[in-house]
Amino acid sequence: MTEYDLPQRKIATPVGLSAGTILLALLPLILLGLVIAVFLVTNAGLPTGAAPLGELSFERVVLRPNQITMSIVNSGRTELTIAQATVDDALWAFQMEPRATLGRLDRATMTLNYPWVEYEAHEIKLITAEGLIFSYSIPLAVATPEPTPEMFASFALIGIYVGVIPVGLGLLWFPFLRKIGKRAMNFLLSLTIGLLIFLGVDALSEALEIAGRVPGPFQGMGLVTIGVIASFLAIVAVGELTRGRVPDEAAQRLRLAYLIALGIGLHNFGEGLVIGAAYAVGALALGVFLVIGFIVHNVTEGFGIVAPLVRGKPALGHFVALGLLGGAPTILGTWIGGLAYSDLFATLFFAIGAGAIFQVVYEIGKLLGKETHAGASAWNMANVAGLVSGLGIMYVTGLLV
Repeated sequence: MTEYDLPQRKIATPVGLSAGTILLALLPLILLGLVIAVFLVTNAGLPTGAAPLGELSFERVVLRPNQITMSIVNSGRTELTIAQATVDDALWAFQMEPRATLGRLDRATMTLNYPWVEYEAHEIKLITAEGLIFSYSIPLAVATPEPTPEMFASFALIGIYVGVIPVGLGLLWFPFLRKIGKRAMNFLLSLTIGLLIFLGVDALSEALEIAGRVPGPFQGMGLVTIGVIASFLAIVAVGELTRGRVPDEAAQRLRLAYLIALGIGLHNFGEGLVIGAAYAVGALALGVFLVIGFIVHNVTEGFGIVAPLVRGKPALGHFVALGLLGGAPTILGTWIGGLAYSDLFATLFFAIGAGAIFQVVYEIGKLLGKETHAGASAWNMANVAGLVSGLGIMYVTGLLV
């Protein structure tokens, strides 16, 4: 065989972005634009009906003494002009900033100097020049908290009671867990999976509920989908990046504990958003029983964080870091929820929390598979009982909240 008989290897050369190549990329978009233009002109031969109804969304309502301030957004497809406002069926003067006419997705702030009555319900109706009426009900009128140092301290204390303390108390199960056998440990890992599944479904349920209040153009369901999938895959990617740097099994378990704490922390951040918003509008009782209910419900989160660590001897600093990662986001959530609550961001963060927790469930499931004897199913009767027990514990403690 001569050198001329040898198969020639083709060397791939990068394709230049010539004018012809760019035109080929733009051609489908150009044709699409022509199709849309033809449809808009001809309407497919159908008679033109009435103009589409407008939509108006209320993003936030702030109550100050003798004053109601509302942030509104035009979430429909047609332009709207606010012509009149009524409070409790009485016409009332108002000011609009920056203007009373709103195009699609335009925002404005409406101020009504109205002597609202504390702890009573009020209903506001906005009437547009187009004859549309949009209503907003205030079920319990309470002055919106002012952003003062005292308010920040109070909301931080709520976050500590609801998030930091329960997670920290749950970590105290570590000495007990170190004294149990392998079979009992597998049972508790399964129980942890049950706890986290309940938390994940709870976060997803909250995300879906709040998504129903998100203005249509912002696509609440789309936000839920993006939040769940993006957070799940992001934690998978982070785990893959750090997996090769983890030297031994103890370090791998510590890594898993931090992932659990991260997922729980994201969930608790969303929980803090809702709690802060509820306190801000007076819809959440400040009773001792409610705080105790949250503590009992969330103490199991600390148990879930510490369960993978029983084979090692982590330094005390890790327990402090894990407790803060899982519980401290509640404080930040209460601050944001009390001062600048948004259904859009609450939906997104609950979805992110759900995705993160489901990914951690996947990680613990893999760990449980490694702990099970070779040839045996990870989901034997004892482990199934542990999972169901975890679900049951979260359900029962949730009844106290």
